[in-house]
Amino acid sequence: MSPEEKLLEALDIKTVEKKENEIVLYNDDVNTFDHVIETLISACDHQPLQAEQCALLVHYKGKCTVKSGSFNDLKPRCSKLLQAGLSAEIV
Repeated sequence: MSPEEKLLEALDIKTVEKKENEIVLYNDDVNTFDHVIETLISACDHQPLQAEQCALLVHYKGKCTVKSGSFNDLKPRCSKLLQAGLSAEIV
């Protein structure tokens, strides 16, 4: 394997390793803005303004990425969102 091929292979491996997952929150007609904001603060460690902005994006756009990171970090956070009655998934 040439040095260039080794470098490209190493870059490919690092790209795969660094791929982050995301929690996507979806709009619904059930939950209040306050509930969504409080849940994002609690489950995703959002600041109040960040949680409010995400809630507005979800309301007007239908969905919003609310947290990025490793699957192991996101799984319990997504579970908290789901337990609170929100609609979310890890992608």
